[in-house]
Amino acid sequence: MDPDRPVVLFRALPARSRLSTEEKNALRNFAVDLSARVAQGRAFICLITKDREMRKLNKDFLQHDYPTDVLSFPSEDAGLGDLAISIERAEAQAREFGHDRVEELQVLMLHGLLHLLGHDHERDRGEMARAERKWRSEFNLQATLIGRTSRMQEAVR
Repeated sequence: MDPDRPVVLFRALPARSRLSTEEKNALRNFAVDLSARVAQGRAFICLITKDREMRKLNKDFLQHDYPTDVLSFPSEDAGLGDLAISIERAEAQAREFGHDRVEELQVLMLHGLLHLLGHDHERDRGEMARAERKWRSEFNLQATLIGRTSRMQEAVR
């Protein structure tokens, strides 16, 4: 592996969620674009896996006993760090928001990468939301993860 290129790994995907070669290539190419354009050439690793693995990672590292859509693990060594994304959460969210699963995986990859770059939407007074909106527009992606969460919270009120 080239340490200067991002890596996208696919592990333990449920049979119904297996990605085609074209989908995998689209995600790998998107990771290269993210690395070059958003992260100024810094590499990261992205694992796409199932809910059970995400639940374990979330519990082991954050003490949250549930699966989540994306987790970010910044590195203190080489590279930016690692992302983990749930294919099952991505598929459900893609259906909910009316686009395909590859686009949802890209939205989640962008969101996770911004966390690796130090953004924190819970504490940064909208800085991450603005960055996510900018990059989403440049990559022609659907609504940002932060924007969707805000709209859902407003609808509940």
